[in-house]
Parts: sequence; C-alpha cells; structure tokens
Amino acid sequence: MTIRWLLAAVHLLGLGVGLGAVYARAYELRRIREAGALARALVADAFWGLSALLWIVTGLLRAFAGFEKGTAYYLHNTLFWIKMGLLLVILVLEVRPIIRLVTWRLQLRDGTEPDLSAASGMATT
Repeated sequence: MTIRWLLAAVHLLGLGVGLGAVYARAYELRRIREAGALARALVADAFWGLSALLWIVTGLLRAFAGFEKGTAYYLHNTLFWIKMGLLLVILVLEVRPIIRLVTWRLQLRDGTEPDLSAASGMATT
C-alpha cells in the first residue's frame, strides 16, 4: 500500500515540476538575449526532462507492475488511452525543442556560440 501511494505522489510531483519547468523554460527563452538566460533555460529544460522521466517511469510502474488496479483495468480504460494520446502529442511537440536545446548544450560545451535566433519562437510553441 505504501509503495502505491509513494508512486502516486512521485507521479503527481512530476506534474508540478514539469509545469513549472515548462513555464520557466519559455520565460527564459523569451529573454534569451539577457545575460544568463540561456543557462537558466537549459536548467529549466533539465527539470522538464526529469519530470518527463518521473511521469513515464512511475506511470509504467503504476499501470503494469501490479502496484495499482492491474494492467487489464488500464488497457480497457478510455481515460488511460486519452492520457497516453496526450503524452504522445507532448512527445511529438518536444522533438524540435529537444534537438535544438541539446545542440545548444553541445555547442556551449565545445566553446562555440550557439545560434539563438529560434529561441523566441520556441518560447511560444
């Protein structure tokens, strides 16, 4: 019972972290020309990635590891499939920002100046 509650709590914690991280990332990407904004956007993006990992891992454990109602319940639940569809939409929408932000991280690590012209557009999408 305790593991079930812990998984549910971590799953919901991921939601809060993710929402805050998405907001912070967009806020910093809008201010990308200011000093430190890129670094803060990359930190917020890392928290966004952490929250996605929390959602996916705890969600899989809750749905398929026998801690909750059981696999049959989830696979026959319309709301579960709607949530999975929305997760897929989020993942598809995040492909371009992930690629761009990883590219910027690599460029910063290599000491080259990243092209930040797409940053403000990423903040609104």
